[in-house]
Amino acid sequence: MPDKALSQAGRASTFVPKGWHTITPRIVARDAGRLVEFLRRVFGATGEFRPAVPSELRIGDSIVMISEAGARRPMTAFLYVYVSDTNRTYRRALEAGARSLEEPSDMFYGDRRCMLEDRWGNTWQIATRTGAPPSRPLPPTTRARKTRPKSKTRTRAIRG
Repeated sequence: MPDKALSQAGRASTFVPKGWHTITPRIVARDAGRLVEFLRRVFGATGEFRPAVPSELRIGDSIVMISEAGARRPMTAFLYVYVSDTNRTYRRALEAGARSLEEPSDMFYGDRRCMLEDRWGNTWQIATRTGAPPSRPLPPTTRARKTRPKSKTRTRAIRG
């Protein structure tokens, strides 16, 4: 049964801190202080590194928590971040040591997007909404399969 409070979370809530969203990503990393600096440099994140407790960084209207590995093992993230200029943010990320996985390009759904991996293993898809998605059909790789693939294993009849 769904949590009624969660379905009403868009309204003022007593169980979510003011300024936070219901889901907040948290990254656990070795050398978390340098990850905080990376996010400040690349995304203009605000917030300070706090070694004893999770650092709370604000990127746009969202919060990302960053913790030093130790009590918890390192855990990476795959995050989609909207920015005002994909190309500029992509260049800043490369200058800060990220590795390009996809160069900036215009996507069929209306975003200009790129993808990078930071030195901690986190994947960042960085995007700017450039317009409404086109009305043309989706590319074949994104359409739902119309038929179920045949199983490669055979089923044997059970004899009684």
